Amino acid sequence: MKKAKRMMILAAVMVLSLGVIGTSAFGQQKYLLKFNHVLGPKEPYHAGFQKWAKAVEEKTKGGLKIEVFPSAQLGVEEDILEQIRAGANVGQNTDSARMGNYVPRIAILNGPYCAENLDEVAKLKNAPTIKRFHDELANKYGFKVLSFGWVQGYRHFFTNKPVRTPEDLKGLRIRTPPAPIWQESVRALGATPVALAFGEMYPALQQKVVDGVELVYNNIPAGRFYEVLKYVSETGHIMLVNYEVISAKWFNALPADYQKILVEECEKAGLETSKRIMESEKVVKADLIKKGMIVVDNVDLPAFRKAGEKAYEVLKIADVKAQVFKEIGKK
Repeated sequence: MKKAKRMMILAAVMVLSLGVIGTSAFGQQKYLLKFNHVLGPKEPYHAGFQKWAKAVEEKTKGGLKIEVFPSAQLGVEEDILEQIRAGANVGQNTDSARMGNYVPRIAILNGPYCAENLDEVAKLKNAPTIKRFHDELANKYGFKVLSFGWVQGYRHFFTNKPVRTPEDLKGLRIRTPPAPIWQESVRALGATPVALAFGEMYPALQQKVVDGVELVYNNIPAGRFYEVLKYVSETGHIMLVNYEVISAKWFNALPADYQKILVEECEKAGLETSKRIMESEKVVKADLIKKGMIVVDNVDLPAFRKAGEKAYEVLKIADVKAQVFKEIGKK
């Protein structure tokens, strides 16, 4: 009897670890995915994730439910990624920079001036080199990439002094995420990178721990950064391509039709959200100008493009970038 009871408890633990939350009226298992992101509930991405969740629940007739948690409510990104590797029923909005901590060469996608428009992002999905990287993430590290078609916009420098050339960034401490490609990109472009979590930026700017940030336009009103920053220099040095990842183990345990719906609806919501964000940047920019921010004129983009190449060289991934560019027909 005791042995049978232990087996029942073990089975229950295994079910919970796979995110099985019960059965439907027809005896089908019901699954739950808890999806985490660091952005606030007013960010366009949050609405996009909610739309994805609604579509998945409707198309699976309640068999697969996604709960979306903004503002890192489930925990910091790095901790969530480790839970994903362990097979937990959680997901995370991340990027190739952090995926580069596992497969270093995939970080090129978040390097300076890599993907520069939505058409190039679409082409990257079929690049053989990128597909191999995704297979390695799944088979070796346990990450299932649902989509990397969520584009958050162009990253620019937001500071309290005008920045027109890489030389103008010299001596400035710029907040950037804690991943090698981010750090080396900011360093190559002329600044001193400082790794801070997203939620730590506002107080760090207030206390002058950092002199500026490099973010997309939509991050600024959501985080009220216009209160502590004056200038925006439109370098567009990184088109922020995001990854939506979950556990490969958990994904593989889903019914095949649920897998298909989860991926297809993630791609669809990502494209819609990306287009909406790109269209909204002009409106956000105009609003920030009304709030007192100044858009710097005469930014030397050729100089920033040239400076950015050093990041690929330092990380020894320039050859990978060249190969991927060849595969998508980019010079």
